[in-house]
Amino acid sequence: MQVRKLAGALGAELSGIDLRQPLDKSGAAEVRQALLQHGVIYLRRQPLSPEQFLAFARAMGEPIEYPFVKGIEGYPQIIEVKKLEHEKVNFGGIWHSDTTYLEEPPMGSMLLSKQVPPYGGDTMFACQYAAYEALSPTMKRLLDGLVGISSSAKADVSKTREDRIKSDGTGEAKKEYRAEHPVVRTHPETGRKALYVNVAHTAGIQGLNDEESAPLLQFLFAHQVRPEFTCRIAWEPDAVAFWDNRCVQHNPVNDYHGHRRVMQRITLRGDRPA
Repeated sequence: MQVRKLAGALGAELSGIDLRQPLDKSGAAEVRQALLQHGVIYLRRQPLSPEQFLAFARAMGEPIEYPFVKGIEGYPQIIEVKKLEHEKVNFGGIWHSDTTYLEEPPMGSMLLSKQVPPYGGDTMFACQYAAYEALSPTMKRLLDGLVGISSSAKADVSKTREDRIKSDGTGEAKKEYRAEHPVVRTHPETGRKALYVNVAHTAGIQGLNDEESAPLLQFLFAHQVRPEFTCRIAWEPDAVAFWDNRCVQHNPVNDYHGHRRVMQRITLRGDRPA
């Protein structure tokens, strides 16, 4: 396996791996270590069947079902993330960590590109270790111990799910999920601290009213996606991206109106942030 860094803060491209072949224990450990070190990993030329994609996911963790969108035929843990030619809003088109409104948010998420537009449709990623470490000591002391309130009904992200819920929604589509998590979480495997709020889902801070929490959250939302904390993946067909949802945010860029973009996504079970 070869590893090539994509940017200073996070991201690496892996080569020399064919995920159509099952990973042995040492191969899986190498890939998992690359994820922990780089936050997001990218693999080109991986024309995977749903069963092969799911096998890779199982080598990395426990695939789970997404609450709002049903899976593809025969594979409830694999959902389609798509924007069709006539649609203007893309699924999840805002900076976020996946489903932080759950009591146990995902460890990570995987995308497999099936159809990509002739231009655009990149995905951006932001390292939340770097975002936390760049804060002043005073700000770190202020944030340590604060608890953020996440909601699945926050207007910033609800709009980005509307098209998919209309076409592929589950019975959970109108349900609101809420959860409370530390504003700064400690990664359970690396022990490093990361910011754990996001503009899509974090609606407030426990113990503060809206007027008090809004300025602090607005500062954090802008700070945590500064360019020097980010990398960007330009998709091609049959590519896989796998990111660590515990310390990385992502944002799919919506710059390809009139073209189709279809991805398959698998979400991996996580634990309760601490």
